[in-house]
Amino acid sequence: MDTTQYLERPEGRIAYEVAGEGPLVVCLPGMGDLRSAYRFTVPALFAAGHRVATVDLRGHGDSDATFTRYDDVAAGEDVLTLIENLGGPAIVVGNSMGAGAAVWAAAERPELVRGLALVGPFVRNPPIGALMRGLVRVLLARPWARPVWGLYYPSLSPGRKPDDFAAHRRAIADSMRRPGRTRAFAATTRTDHTPAEERLPQVRQPVLVVMGASDPDFADPAAEAQWIADRLRADVLLVPDAGHYPQADAPELVNPRLVDFCRSVVAGA
Repeated sequence: MDTTQYLERPEGRIAYEVAGEGPLVVCLPGMGDLRSAYRFTVPALFAAGHRVATVDLRGHGDSDATFTRYDDVAAGEDVLTLIENLGGPAIVVGNSMGAGAAVWAAAERPELVRGLALVGPFVRNPPIGALMRGLVRVLLARPWARPVWGLYYPSLSPGRKPDDFAAHRRAIADSMRRPGRTRAFAATTRTDHTPAEERLPQVRQPVLVVMGASDPDFADPAAEAQWIADRLRADVLLVPDAGHYPQADAPELVNPRLVDFCRSVVAGA
Protein backbone atom coordinates (compact mmCIF):
# COMPACT_ATOMS: atom_id res chain seq x y z
CA MET A 1 0.00 0.00 0.00
CA ASP A 2 1.29 3.46 -0.96
CA THR A 3 1.92 5.44 2.22
CA THR A 4 3.23 8.58 0.51
CA GLN A 5 1.79 11.83 1.81
CA TYR A 6 2.31 15.34 0.47
CA LEU A 7 3.14 18.65 2.07
CA GLU A 8 1.75 21.58 0.11
CA ARG A 9 4.30 24.34 -0.46
CA PRO A 10 3.93 27.57 -2.48
CA GLU A 11 5.53 26.15 -5.65
CA GLY A 12 4.78 22.45 -5.36
CA ARG A 13 4.49 19.44 -3.09
CA ILE A 14 7.01 17.69 -0.85
CA ALA A 15 6.60 13.91 -0.49
CA TYR A 16 7.02 12.18 2.83
CA GLU A 17 6.08 9.08 4.82
CA VAL A 18 5.35 8.72 8.52
CA ALA A 19 5.65 5.58 10.62
CA GLY A 20 5.11 4.95 14.30
CA GLU A 21 3.95 6.92 17.32
CA GLY A 22 5.87 8.92 19.89
CA PRO A 23 8.47 11.70 19.79
CA LEU A 24 8.96 12.93 16.23
CA VAL A 25 12.11 12.33 14.17
CA VAL A 26 12.36 13.81 10.67
CA CYS A 27 14.92 12.30 8.27
CA LEU A 28 16.19 14.28 5.27
CA PRO A 29 18.37 12.64 2.60
CA GLY A 30 21.11 14.21 0.52
CA MET A 31 21.36 15.45 -3.03
CA GLY A 32 20.66 12.79 -5.65
CA ASP A 33 19.16 10.37 -3.15
CA LEU A 34 15.71 9.31 -1.99
CA ARG A 35 13.94 9.14 1.35
CA SER A 36 14.58 5.38 1.20
CA ALA A 37 18.18 6.25 2.10
CA TYR A 38 16.77 5.73 5.62
CA ARG A 39 15.25 2.33 4.91
CA PHE A 40 17.45 0.73 7.60
CA THR A 41 17.06 3.63 10.03
CA VAL A 42 13.27 3.83 10.28
CA PRO A 43 12.71 0.32 11.74
CA ALA A 44 15.22 0.99 14.55
CA LEU A 45 13.70 4.35 15.48
CA PHE A 46 10.18 2.89 15.17
CA ALA A 47 11.10 0.03 17.51
CA ALA A 48 12.50 2.58 19.98
CA GLY A 49 9.13 4.31 20.19
CA HIS A 50 9.52 7.21 17.75
CA ARG A 51 7.27 8.63 15.07
CA VAL A 52 9.54 8.85 12.02
CA ALA A 53 8.99 10.99 8.94
CA THR A 54 11.22 10.48 5.89
CA VAL A 55 11.21 13.23 3.27
CA ASP A 56 12.14 13.55 -0.41
CA LEU A 57 14.07 16.70 -1.31
CA ARG A 58 12.59 19.08 -3.84
CA GLY A 59 12.83 17.59 -7.32
CA HIS A 60 13.77 14.17 -5.95
CA GLY A 61 11.71 11.01 -5.58
CA ASP A 62 8.01 11.76 -5.27
CA SER A 63 8.46 15.47 -4.52
CA ASP A 64 7.59 17.92 -7.29
CA ALA A 65 10.20 19.39 -9.63
CA THR A 66 8.31 22.67 -10.03
CA PHE A 67 10.33 24.78 -7.60
CA THR A 68 12.66 27.67 -8.35
CA ARG A 69 14.94 26.97 -5.36
CA TYR A 70 16.71 23.70 -4.51
CA ASP A 71 19.20 24.73 -1.83
CA ASP A 72 19.82 24.21 1.90
CA VAL A 73 17.55 27.05 2.96
CA ALA A 74 14.67 25.86 0.80
CA ALA A 75 14.99 22.32 2.20
CA GLY A 76 15.22 23.75 5.72
CA GLU A 77 12.02 25.72 5.18
CA ASP A 78 10.29 22.55 3.98
CA VAL A 79 11.44 20.65 7.07
CA LEU A 80 10.18 23.36 9.43
CA THR A 81 6.80 23.45 7.71
CA LEU A 82 6.52 19.67 7.91
CA ILE A 83 7.42 19.67 11.62
CA GLU A 84 4.73 22.27 12.27
CA ASN A 85 2.18 20.23 10.33
CA LEU A 86 3.08 17.04 12.19
CA GLY A 87 2.90 18.69 15.59
CA GLY A 88 6.59 18.94 16.49
CA PRO A 89 9.10 19.63 17.87
CA ALA A 90 11.33 17.06 16.20
CA ILE A 91 14.81 15.65 16.14
CA VAL A 92 16.11 16.19 12.60
CA VAL A 93 18.43 13.69 10.93
CA GLY A 94 20.15 15.14 7.86
CA ASN A 95 22.45 13.35 5.42
CA SER A 96 24.88 15.27 3.18
CA MET A 97 23.19 18.53 2.10
CA GLY A 98 20.26 17.47 4.29
CA ALA A 99 22.58 18.19 7.21
CA GLY A 100 23.08 21.75 6.00
CA ALA A 101 19.32 22.17 5.79
CA ALA A 102 18.96 20.74 9.31
CA VAL A 103 21.50 23.18 10.74
CA TRP A 104 19.76 26.12 9.11
CA ALA A 105 16.37 24.96 10.40
CA ALA A 106 17.65 24.47 13.96
CA ALA A 107 19.00 28.01 14.05
CA GLU A 108 15.97 29.54 12.33
CA ARG A 109 13.27 27.95 14.51
CA PRO A 110 14.91 26.45 17.61
CA GLU A 111 11.53 25.84 19.23
CA LEU A 112 10.75 23.30 16.48
CA VAL A 113 14.08 21.42 16.43
CA ARG A 114 15.07 19.67 19.64
CA GLY A 115 18.21 17.92 18.35
CA LEU A 116 20.30 17.22 15.24
CA ALA A 117 21.94 14.08 13.88
CA LEU A 118 24.22 15.12 11.01
CA VAL A 119 25.26 12.23 8.75
CA GLY A 120 28.06 12.68 6.20
CA PRO A 121 27.33 16.37 6.69
CA PHE A 122 27.90 19.23 4.30
CA VAL A 123 27.52 22.27 6.54
CA ARG A 124 30.13 24.31 4.66
CA ASN A 125 31.47 24.38 1.12
CA PRO A 126 34.23 21.82 0.54
CA PRO A 127 37.69 23.32 0.15
CA ILE A 128 38.19 22.70 -3.59
CA GLY A 129 39.59 25.07 -6.20
CA ALA A 130 37.54 27.09 -8.64
CA LEU A 131 38.66 24.94 -11.58
CA MET A 132 37.53 21.70 -9.93
CA ARG A 133 34.28 23.31 -8.78
CA GLY A 134 33.58 24.41 -12.35
CA LEU A 135 34.38 20.96 -13.71
CA VAL A 136 31.98 19.31 -11.24
CA ARG A 137 29.20 21.70 -12.22
CA VAL A 138 29.75 21.00 -15.92
CA LEU A 139 29.72 17.24 -15.38
CA LEU A 140 26.53 17.42 -13.30
CA ALA A 141 24.70 19.82 -15.61
CA ARG A 142 22.02 18.81 -18.04
CA PRO A 143 21.74 16.67 -20.11
CA TRP A 144 24.36 14.30 -18.76
CA ALA A 145 23.71 14.77 -15.04
CA ARG A 146 21.74 11.54 -14.72
CA PRO A 147 24.31 9.14 -16.25
CA VAL A 148 27.21 10.89 -14.51
CA TRP A 149 25.47 10.64 -11.13
CA GLY A 150 24.63 7.01 -11.78
CA LEU A 151 28.30 6.26 -12.37
CA TYR A 152 29.51 8.37 -9.45
CA TYR A 153 27.03 7.16 -6.83
CA PRO A 154 28.69 3.76 -6.13
CA SER A 155 31.98 5.51 -5.37
CA LEU A 156 30.34 7.18 -2.37
CA SER A 157 30.26 3.78 -0.66
CA PRO A 158 33.84 2.64 -1.39
CA GLY A 159 33.91 -0.04 1.32
CA ARG A 160 30.93 -2.04 2.44
CA LYS A 161 27.63 -1.64 0.61
CA PRO A 162 24.16 -2.77 1.70
CA ASP A 163 22.84 -5.96 0.14
CA ASP A 164 20.13 -4.04 -1.71
CA PHE A 165 22.53 -1.42 -3.09
CA ALA A 166 21.85 -2.28 -6.75
CA ALA A 167 18.09 -2.01 -6.26
CA HIS A 168 18.44 1.34 -4.46
CA ARG A 169 20.67 2.65 -7.23
CA ARG A 170 18.08 1.60 -9.84
CA ALA A 171 15.36 3.39 -7.87
CA ILE A 172 17.41 6.59 -7.94
CA ALA A 173 17.95 6.25 -11.71
CA ASP A 174 14.24 5.59 -12.30
CA SER A 175 13.33 8.65 -10.24
CA MET A 176 15.69 10.88 -12.20
CA ARG A 177 14.02 9.83 -15.47
CA ARG A 178 10.76 11.47 -14.41
CA PRO A 179 9.90 14.83 -16.00
CA GLY A 180 11.83 17.77 -14.59
CA ARG A 181 13.99 15.68 -12.26
CA THR A 182 17.27 16.09 -14.16
CA ARG A 183 16.82 19.87 -14.27
CA ALA A 184 16.03 19.92 -10.55
CA PHE A 185 19.04 17.73 -9.75
CA ALA A 186 21.34 19.98 -11.79
CA ALA A 187 20.03 22.97 -9.84
CA THR A 188 20.61 21.16 -6.56
CA THR A 189 24.28 20.56 -7.47
CA ARG A 190 24.80 24.34 -7.41
CA THR A 191 23.87 24.58 -3.73
CA ASP A 192 26.02 26.98 -1.72
CA HIS A 193 26.39 25.80 1.88
CA THR A 194 27.41 29.22 3.18
CA PRO A 195 23.97 29.88 4.74
CA ALA A 196 24.37 26.71 6.83
CA GLU A 197 27.91 27.55 7.91
CA GLU A 198 26.84 31.07 8.93
CA ARG A 199 24.19 29.62 11.24
CA LEU A 200 26.48 27.15 13.06
CA PRO A 201 27.18 29.56 15.96
CA GLN A 202 23.42 29.89 16.57
CA VAL A 203 22.75 26.17 17.05
CA ARG A 204 22.17 25.35 20.73
CA GLN A 205 20.53 21.94 20.45
CA PRO A 206 22.27 18.62 21.18
CA VAL A 207 24.10 17.33 18.10
CA LEU A 208 25.47 13.97 16.96
CA VAL A 209 27.85 13.91 13.98
CA VAL A 210 28.00 10.59 12.11
CA MET A 211 30.78 10.29 9.54
CA GLY A 212 31.94 7.38 7.44
CA ALA A 213 35.68 6.96 7.92
CA SER A 214 36.02 6.29 4.17
CA ASP A 215 33.71 9.06 2.95
CA PRO A 216 35.25 10.15 -0.39
CA ASP A 217 33.45 13.49 -0.35
CA PHE A 218 35.92 14.75 2.26
CA ALA A 219 39.72 14.84 2.04
CA ASP A 220 39.88 13.93 5.74
CA PRO A 221 36.49 12.69 7.02
CA ALA A 222 37.61 12.46 10.64
CA ALA A 223 38.96 16.01 10.59
CA GLU A 224 35.77 17.35 9.00
CA ALA A 225 33.65 15.59 11.62
CA GLN A 226 35.77 17.09 14.39
CA TRP A 227 35.61 20.57 12.81
CA ILE A 228 31.83 20.39 12.93
CA ALA A 229 31.80 18.91 16.42
CA ASP A 230 34.03 21.67 17.77
CA ARG A 231 31.59 24.32 16.54
CA LEU A 232 28.43 22.56 17.67
CA ARG A 233 29.69 20.97 20.91
CA ALA A 234 28.72 17.67 19.32
CA ASP A 235 29.51 14.02 19.87
CA VAL A 236 31.10 12.17 16.94
CA LEU A 237 30.56 8.64 15.64
CA LEU A 238 33.24 7.73 13.08
CA VAL A 239 32.05 4.60 11.26
CA PRO A 240 34.83 2.28 10.00
CA ASP A 241 34.73 1.19 6.34
CA ALA A 242 31.63 3.34 5.65
CA GLY A 243 31.29 6.03 3.01
CA HIS A 244 28.93 8.96 2.52
CA TYR A 245 25.87 6.96 3.62
CA PRO A 246 26.90 5.28 6.88
CA GLN A 247 23.25 4.87 7.91
CA ALA A 248 22.90 2.44 4.99
CA ASP A 249 26.47 1.12 4.79
CA ALA A 250 26.66 0.14 8.48
CA PRO A 251 23.23 0.35 10.15
CA GLU A 252 24.29 -2.13 12.82
CA LEU A 253 26.78 0.49 14.05
CA VAL A 254 24.82 3.66 13.39
CA ASN A 255 21.36 2.68 14.61
CA PRO A 256 22.22 1.94 18.26
CA ARG A 257 24.08 5.24 18.60
CA LEU A 258 21.28 7.16 16.88
CA VAL A 259 18.61 5.56 19.07
CA ASP A 260 20.61 6.39 22.20
CA PHE A 261 21.05 9.98 21.01
CA CYS A 262 17.34 10.40 20.36
CA ARG A 263 16.51 8.89 23.74
CA SER A 264 18.86 11.31 25.51
CA VAL A 265 17.47 14.32 23.64
CA VAL A 266 13.90 13.42 24.53
CA ALA A 267 14.83 12.73 28.15
CA GLY A 268 16.57 16.09 28.42
CA ALA A 269 13.79 18.11 26.79
